[in-house]
Amino acid sequence: MTTIKITQNDDVQKRLDIFITCFFDNLYPRAKISSYIDENVVLVNGKRQKPSYKLKLNDTIEYSEDEFDEFFCSDIRLIPYNYNLDIKYEDDDLMVINKPKEMLSHPTKFENDKTLCNALIYHCGDNLSNLSGKFRPGIVHRLDKNTAGLMLVAKNNFAHEILAKQIKEKKAKRKYLALSLGEFEKKEGIIDKPLVHYIKNNVKMSIAEDRKGLEAITKYKVLEQFKGCALVELELETGRTHQIRAHLASIKHPVFGDSLYGAKSYMRNEFYNLKTTQQLLQSYCLSFYHPRTNKLMEFKLNEKDFSKDFIKVLNFLRSKNEH
Repeated sequence: MTTIKITQNDDVQKRLDIFITCFFDNLYPRAKISSYIDENVVLVNGKRQKPSYKLKLNDTIEYSEDEFDEFFCSDIRLIPYNYNLDIKYEDDDLMVINKPKEMLSHPTKFENDKTLCNALIYHCGDNLSNLSGKFRPGIVHRLDKNTAGLMLVAKNNFAHEILAKQIKEKKAKRKYLALSLGEFEKKEGIIDKPLVHYIKNNVKMSIAEDRKGLEAITKYKVLEQFKGCALVELELETGRTHQIRAHLASIKHPVFGDSLYGAKSYMRNEFYNLKTTQQLLQSYCLSFYHPRTNKLMEFKLNEKDFSKDFIKVLNFLRSKNEH
């Protein structure tokens, strides 16, 4: 479920349907939003409400992103995309993919023909799970468009259900590498800060100061410290939207290049003109138990398999900036 917290006085007494229409920058007609609220599960403080409900300060709105996509993208037809996937493992139940940077994990209303799902359909045909909805075949967990690296794909619902349960119960492990701005005083730690959607922004996440958002826990460890930047390993205990990006920004160490969370890295003197396509965040390690054999499986990318942006900046830091 996606969670939005009402924190601005301007939104108090606003109708629920008007608020959600504004939240999505008027991309969808208000009448369509009202129909969505009537026909789908939209909770305010845990209860169903009508489109006319008047919002109060600190109200919490929850809705299913999958249901939202299916409702508003019903006219989308998934077209197979002939793309050379970087497959690290494949059998009859699952795949481990190295997703490239600048590729969406699944279609949206505005980009629906060259996503990972389109490429998976070309490669697998109908042999993909559908538990994440018809617009997200095979997707067990997602990566942001500009986050590269390892992803799990389920080829049937049996595998999907077990893998998703492992992620939920923290039996499946996901580790990331980030190039994170600043010099860390604590070389390792745990960031335990619940997240909610940033008000009036359907993408950005923010810290729930009263801890009433979605639980979000990230472990971090500095692997290499450079002047003004560090190579950091991160392990997810939960899997919220933008979790690593929002958490690192909250401790004043945003991910290199992540303009959404205030990291215009290339404008800093030590990195001047060292530009990247947004954040340098890499999913580099996955471990899980095979859904059919229960065998422990672990996959780890070599540096040569990282995104070109990540390799470029990491090599620069190592050659010019190490101390």
